[in-house]
Formats: sequence, C-alpha cells, structure tokens
Amino acid sequence: MLKVGARAPEIDMVAIDGQRFVLSKQGGLCTVVYFFPKAFTPGCTVEAQLFRDNHAEIALAGASIVGVSTDDQKTQCRFAEAHKVPYPMIADRDRSVCRAYDVLWPIVGIARRITYVISPTMEIAAVFHHELQARKHRDDVLAFIDARFRAARPPAV
Repeated sequence: MLKVGARAPEIDMVAIDGQRFVLSKQGGLCTVVYFFPKAFTPGCTVEAQLFRDNHAEIALAGASIVGVSTDDQKTQCRFAEAHKVPYPMIADRDRSVCRAYDVLWPIVGIARRITYVISPTMEIAAVFHHELQARKHRDDVLAFIDARFRAARPPAV
C-alpha cells in the first residue's frame, strides 16, 4: 500500500464508458481512486452504491472519483450498469494499475479494498483501508473532502 505524501502512479486507461481516464488530467480539489476486489460481491456492491449515492456531493466539492477492480471489462460494465454508477470505472484485468498502487492480495491476485485520495499535483493526500467495513471508505472520503473543501474556500466576509 502506498503512503500519504508519495507520488501517485499515473492512470491512463479507457474506462467502461469508453472514455479515456487520465488521472493527471483530473484537476479539481482531488480525485478519489478506490480499489475493490470483485464486482457483484456484497461489500463491493455496497461500496459502489455508497459512492454512487454521494457522487453529486463529491462532485460539488470539486472532487472526482474512479473505481478500479481486477474484473474484466464485460463484468465491470454489467456491474456499473446494474448499480447505475455515474462515475468512471476501470477494469484492470492485467492488474497493472493494482500493481502500481500496491493493492493486490498475495496469491489470490485481486485488489484489496483501499481508497486513495490524490491531489491535483499527483500526491497521495489520504489512504483509507477497511477490508470488512466498506461503508467506512465513503465516510472517510466525505470527511476528508469536506475538510479539504473548507480549507480551500475563502473565508466568509
């Protein structure tokens, strides 16, 4: 797992919506990159739905979000469609992104449930890791983004 302050590896892949997702081009307040093990499993479904349900709030704060798993493109597309996911999702079948972010479980080769918050300068600003508490990722991300958004706002006159 990468640490806060480290440089985030670039992500330049076609997301399931057919659009190219380039991490360094996201800008804004920050980008939330969450990794999950397998589509259609209970924890992953909950996590995707929670980020879906808070997508507008995250976007209004100026942040973007992307989900990444080692599923194939077809499975990832079905998963996003079934849960009406409004943000990009990446099928990392060759595990190149998961390896770069050091999120793979040894032996089984699927992603651990790790969420990174990446600054516009490609620095890892926060790392959240809760394998069994998928809801904590959303809660931690919202708290972090809220604090960052408040810090970035000019003081009220």
